[in-house]
Amino acid sequence: MWTPTETLLGLARALRAAGLPVTADRERAFLSAAALVSLADRTGVYWAGRATMTADPADVPVYDQVFTAWFGGTAMHLTRHPRPPSATAPRASLTPAAEGDGGDGEPLAAAASGAELLRHRDVATLTAAERARLARLFATLRPRPPARRARRRAPARTGGVDGRATLREQLRRMGEPGPVRRRRPTTRPRRVVVLLDVSGSMSPYADSLLRLAHTMVRAAPRTTEVFTLGTRLTRVTAALRERDPERALLAAGEAVPDWSGGTRLGETLGAFLDRWGRRGTARQAVVVICSDGWERHGPDLLAEQMRRLHVLAHTVVWANPHVGRAGYRPVQAGIVAVLPHVDAFVPGHSMATFAELLEVVGNA
Repeated sequence: MWTPTETLLGLARALRAAGLPVTADRERAFLSAAALVSLADRTGVYWAGRATMTADPADVPVYDQVFTAWFGGTAMHLTRHPRPPSATAPRASLTPAAEGDGGDGEPLAAAASGAELLRHRDVATLTAAERARLARLFATLRPRPPARRARRRAPARTGGVDGRATLREQLRRMGEPGPVRRRRPTTRPRRVVVLLDVSGSMSPYADSLLRLAHTMVRAAPRTTEVFTLGTRLTRVTAALRERDPERALLAAGEAVPDWSGGTRLGETLGAFLDRWGRRGTARQAVVVICSDGWERHGPDLLAEQMRRLHVLAHTVVWANPHVGRAGYRPVQAGIVAVLPHVDAFVPGHSMATFAELLEVVGNA
């Protein structure tokens, strides 16, 4: 169980990771403000954080999402009458009251600790209620699209000499010596392709993986493509561009005809390469395959298609939910066949491993 201070600082770190300008001074101001209310007073802690750790009205939606994901419960912007805590009865202790919970459900310390534990749980073992709580945590993920060097160069203070710009500056000065203009290469987002296995063996992870793909599409809608692999290949990018995650998953579910069916990884990968990959979708892209590697047919076809994919792509990342289990060894025939053509073989069974997967993709 976390201490009250660790719980509050955890919220501040989550806000900083979400992009809010939470400095050390604001953290101290938040702790001082939260000391005036009980940690069990969810509304009081909410307003203490909002008053000290948001600098602009545009920060409030992000703050609301992170606060709800960190402490659980109903989103504060959906509460009918959220009010700042009253200053008539200040409390100097951050320790939750021994009796009651301030009318806001379980104490925030327990909720935050539970959220942290939930991040490391295998999603296949969660109950329906825990899955609902986990769904809210996806709002805290901030995918960072990978970048590639662009052909064009931009003016800069450092870098190579821009002869044309320097000459134009000299002419503008009527031949008088002037500053040397420089420029350096710029970067552009690199395309990301996500291939999700929706066969029967991957059904416990399908919902969470689709939510993960939805966050990636929302972060870079123009450079992210998502396909499902089962007995056939299905493109679900358009469905996942829906802003609301529940509507996006519903639309994706209606588009995929082979949920929890068989597995034809080799055939579906071949269909992807023939119809999309060779057109340019996979060319120099970061390709993420989320699958346990079970293949209905022999591994030879799968190995050949992975070889083709590896030649086209910039980086191939394979996320396997079984990698996170104790004692796992990649001895399965399908996995053995694909490993020579994979640049990163990572786990993909929990919220914590999803965040690590996004880091691998961002650094590719």
